[in-house]
Amino acid sequence: MKHISILVPESAVLAAIDDPRHVFSMVNSLLESAGKPAVFDIKFVGLKKDIKLHNKAFTVHADLLLKDVPKTDLIFIPAFSGDLKTALEANKNFIPWIVEQYKKGAEVVSLCVGAFMLAKTGLLDGKKCSTHWRAADEFREMFPGVELVTDKIITEDQGIYTSGGATSYWNLLLYLVEKYTDRETAVLTSKVFAIDIKRDSQSQFIIFKGQRAHTDEDIKKAQKFIENNFQERITIDELSAECALSRRSLERRFKKATNNTVSEYIQRVKIEAAKKTFETSRKNITEVMFDVGYSDTKAFRGIFKKITGMTPFDYRNKYNKEI
Repeated sequence: MKHISILVPESAVLAAIDDPRHVFSMVNSLLESAGKPAVFDIKFVGLKKDIKLHNKAFTVHADLLLKDVPKTDLIFIPAFSGDLKTALEANKNFIPWIVEQYKKGAEVVSLCVGAFMLAKTGLLDGKKCSTHWRAADEFREMFPGVELVTDKIITEDQGIYTSGGATSYWNLLLYLVEKYTDRETAVLTSKVFAIDIKRDSQSQFIIFKGQRAHTDEDIKKAQKFIENNFQERITIDELSAECALSRRSLERRFKKATNNTVSEYIQRVKIEAAKKTFETSRKNITEVMFDVGYSDTKAFRGIFKKITGMTPFDYRNKYNKEI
């Protein structure tokens, strides 16, 4: 029997607490209906017995208090709502327990922005991690020692798992079902919950708005110039002259401020504009390509797929209801 501890912190998202319980309870039922034994013992674990969530709209009753769990096999850290720094401070007493359990052999899973609490333990240092794309800039600022990969839905490293944003954690739940049971059970579970078992990227959902949570005014000027002139072919030398910076200084400061190279930023701004056009107009792929400053069809398609995980054709067909 594998012991699962689903943490119930203050400010947690109710769905990210109950969905793992629902999935693994269902797996137990599916196994039992096939004449096999249940394999998961699932408990809600909190710092107190009753935890009020979502402005006290819901109360979750913990099965066990943290101090009463000397050992577990799998820990789930749910997503949080509201200010993440405040949530981490309110739930700091979970941190040493998570570290202790990991050292005893437990595996640890974070769902969506639960990655912030997992990173706070230090267990993610030097490892890859995913989280909700909207929280990427804040995460990088708070945890520079963690390699954030926002395009990924699932990461796994030495018994530590993270998931992408929002409902993408359902794919991590399926991944764990398969790991602890078998492929057949995972496929059946995916069908019961109507989950696409092959989804492995959240790139198509990312909305690029530019990283402006920095204080380098020269780089903000460069960002504004790119965003106002994305239809043109912008060179780094042109941008250097616009900002009165040497090319070397511009590239160094730009990367430090935005976590993107200048070229990456230009590409992302152009592709975000292309995405919007595909979503809202009936323009064909060639017209959109020219609109955002590309003249090479192969290059445009390659960069679009690299950033979104989809071809321009597939993206347009999926998101434009007029097509």
